[in-house]
Amino acid sequence: MTKIKDLQEKERLTQPMLIKSCVKGTTSKGSPYLNMTFQDDTGTIEAKFWDVKESDEEVAIAGTVVEASFDVIDYNNALQLRVNKLVALDQNEVNITDFLLTGRYSSEEVKTEINKYINSISNTNLKKIIEGMFQRVGDKFFEYPAASKIHHSFYGGLAEHTLGIAKTAEAITKLYPGINYDLLLSAVLIHDMGKTVELGGLISSEYTEEGRLTGHISICHGWIMEVSKELGIEHSEEALLLRHLILSHHGKLEYGSPVLPLTLEAEVLSMIDNLDARINTISSLLENIKEGEWSQRVPSLDGRQFYKPKL
Repeated sequence: MTKIKDLQEKERLTQPMLIKSCVKGTTSKGSPYLNMTFQDDTGTIEAKFWDVKESDEEVAIAGTVVEASFDVIDYNNALQLRVNKLVALDQNEVNITDFLLTGRYSSEEVKTEINKYINSISNTNLKKIIEGMFQRVGDKFFEYPAASKIHHSFYGGLAEHTLGIAKTAEAITKLYPGINYDLLLSAVLIHDMGKTVELGGLISSEYTEEGRLTGHISICHGWIMEVSKELGIEHSEEALLLRHLILSHHGKLEYGSPVLPLTLEAEVLSMIDNLDARINTISSLLENIKEGEWSQRVPSLDGRQFYKPKL
């Protein structure tokens, strides 16, 4: 099997591919097509299946591995697949680890680091809430991606994204003593926990109905209220402030936060969350291009292209 990172223009192949996402479209002439993303453990690649038949659509299920026949083409200075045929495979006979992207750290490394940060919280009320939140989510926290496509969209991406922000929060609170470490770190550790419900799973990472209708921010906020009520501290200032940080962590109303950051810690959280996400997005983009070349345009970053220096 040829890995995605090794695909070459003008190749014609038939091999197993994981369908990470699949969206049906219609051309200007009314012909149906599928806009797809394939994935293996080396990366992802966009694919188009033109003049798709209903029988093909039944096979093209996000989160499954299929036998795909395709041509590798160049489209706007990037490789893309033109799919000719899809055949269903028995998912029980698929080795799914061949198709899962992973991060820089092992699950055990991330768990050890995250537990270290939980234990570093000295405020009793905050620590109880955070421990209760992790008990509620369980191992999903260390398995799920942090997003469907934009950043940390790989197995364990949610925990790795959280760990990255925790390290940044630790460094910033040493530089600026006026920031409350316990409050900021507590919010960091749980800010994206709702994505274990918002996203559909480890493989396709498509959005669930609950995710689309309510979003991970409100899901997490609801959990904080439930956990703090179970602990009998729902009216404490810690619970209130933690709820505010979660509700405001996207920074702007147009980015999905129902309220704007109104404490120093809330402002810092929104900034370091965005920083970690952007660094991962740009780094992943530059990983597979040569030095001295430009990336594709990134819709989530104002449609900009990024240059990979020769330094």
